[in-house]
Amino acid sequence: MARRAGAPVYGVALPGHFVVGFGEPGAGAGQVLADPFDGGRVLSEADAQTLVAGATGAPLDASMLAPAGVLDVVLRILNNVRAWAAARPERSDVSLWAVELSLLLPAHAARLRYERAQLLVQRGDFRDGARELEAYAEVVAAVDEPAAEQVRGQARAARALLN
Repeated sequence: MARRAGAPVYGVALPGHFVVGFGEPGAGAGQVLADPFDGGRVLSEADAQTLVAGATGAPLDASMLAPAGVLDVVLRILNNVRAWAAARPERSDVSLWAVELSLLLPAHAARLRYERAQLLVQRGDFRDGARELEAYAEVVAAVDEPAAEQVRGQARAARALLN
């Protein structure tokens, strides 16, 4: 809506917290940050530094204030949905939905396949969960064979639940 109105508004993906930027991107007097999860509270530079330090232990870097790309915004939203649903085991359907959407993005962590497999098994889809575990094990085997074998064991255990 802000863009349609001609306002220079964009998402800023600070580590651990997503905020909204107004004005010229980057550090300087032209950029204002607001926290949409705190009623739109305007953040001072010290507030932004505190958010970053709390999430990473590192200082705020000017590069962190750049506008987030569209895919970054989508991924952050899906990560937030996954975190929300993870705290609610009865909403594994929402977790699975968010993981499957995340897997459609051009770049995603291979670990999402493992998360998807676990959700499938948790939801009683033992066959597809086992297949996904085996596929993930093949990816892991290239860098960590013992971990891959452990995942293969989880696939066998999932298949055993079919009986």
